Amino acid sequence: MGTICFQRVIMRNRSAAPRPISKGDYEALAGFRYALRHFLHFSQSAARAAGLTPQQHQALLAIKANPVRDEVTVGELADHLLLGHHSVVELVNRLARLGLVHRKAHPSDGRRVLVALTAKAEQMLARLSTAHLDEIHRLEPAMAALLERFGEG
Repeated sequence: MGTICFQRVIMRNRSAAPRPISKGDYEALAGFRYALRHFLHFSQSAARAAGLTPQQHQALLAIKANPVRDEVTVGELADHLLLGHHSVVELVNRLARLGLVHRKAHPSDGRRVLVALTAKAEQMLARLSTAHLDEIHRLEPAMAALLERFGEG
C-alpha cells in the first residue's frame, strides 16, 4: 500500500529488541484490525450482491490469479483456500453448476483435474475485482498511516 512495504515493516520489527507495547501500539493494532474487518465485510457483501458466497468469490479469484497457467488443480485450489481436498471438490461442483468453472483432464497426469473459469466467471470476477480495487484505493491512506505507525518506535 502506498510507499509502505508491509513485509519490510514486519521484518524491521522482528529484528528489533522487544520493547514495551504502548497505548498507541494497541490503538494502531485495533485500527488495523478494524480496517481489515471493514474490507472483508465489503468483500463479502459485494460477493453476495453478485450472487456468490464469499468462498466462491475467493475460489474464482484464486483460479484467475494463478501465475503459472489459466487453470488450477483441485489440490492447488485447496492449498490456496486453506481447505481440505473434499471441501474444494464440493466447492468446484457448486461453481460448475452455476456455470462459473469447467473441469478438464490434466494433460500429463490423468489422476488430476484442472479447473478453469468460464467466460461468465471472467465477467463476474472483473466487475467484483474493479469494485475491490476501488475499495482498496479508498482505504489506502488510512492503511498506510496505520502501517507507518507500526514502523515507529
